[in-house]
Amino acid sequence: MAMILIADDETHIRILLEQTLEELEDEGVDLIVTANGQEALESIIAKRPDLVFLDVMMPKMNGFEVCSRIKKELGLQDICIILLTAKGQEFDKQKGLDVGADLYMTKPFNPDEIVAKAREILRI
Repeated sequence: MAMILIADDETHIRILLEQTLEELEDEGVDLIVTANGQEALESIIAKRPDLVFLDVMMPKMNGFEVCSRIKKELGLQDICIILLTAKGQEFDKQKGLDVGADLYMTKPFNPDEIVAKAREILRI
């Protein structure tokens, strides 16, 4: 069974992402939701999701740090990490790719694009 982790400190964004990706549950996808970087890191290590939608600006640990720990320190290259953030500057995008993100998407996001990208990555 495929698994997606959503990590965002903004309640309305978490709910929107969860509602957007809910339709994939009928296709065998489990959703996990976390509210800060530390929770995200712990859940990623414990549950090994296939795909992570990771906010950059979060308390306890930002998305860049989480991504770097997962990809560079722990070497979990098989986990696809999409940084999803309001920080749309080119240097922010480059930093995200430098820490190991597979993709960098900016908010506001298109819900259809989120589902399409998840389907593509999970091959469903």
